[in-house]
Amino acid sequence: MSEKACCVTGHRDIPADKVDYVKSKLKEEIEKAIADGFTMFISGFAEGVDLLFAELVLEQKAQHPDLFLEAAIPYNNRLKSTDPLFRKCLEGCNGIKVQQEEYSQDCFMNRNRYMVALSSRVIAVYDGRDKGGTLSTMRYAHTMEREVREIRI
Repeated sequence: MSEKACCVTGHRDIPADKVDYVKSKLKEEIEKAIADGFTMFISGFAEGVDLLFAELVLEQKAQHPDLFLEAAIPYNNRLKSTDPLFRKCLEGCNGIKVQQEEYSQDCFMNRNRYMVALSSRVIAVYDGRDKGGTLSTMRYAHTMEREVREIRI
């Protein structure tokens, strides 16, 4: 890892009354990562936390043009999303890495492991549920001895 990379994991379904809190905490974590010398940010581009993170990194790129935002896309057809925020964030990316051509049951976990493997810091927005991709990614990050910065919701 030549660049210091930071990725995000979190839930797709953020309760409406927690969105502003999550945004402000993500913004704080991104600013802290930049202050700590991180220049590469990786988002899985799922709804919810991933896209909020990508949008906030793009906002930071206005003040820090050296930042690199990568979209880690789990499978090729995901690029066809018509979600306006997905499209806007994708256009602002410096790089796009598609994990695999076709959808498979494990494509999202493969994407998450890829992001963790590249990153020394993982920002996790987590609500305490006892299963799911966010928890699996946090556990994997701990196994890989990555720094995990948790935002509890």
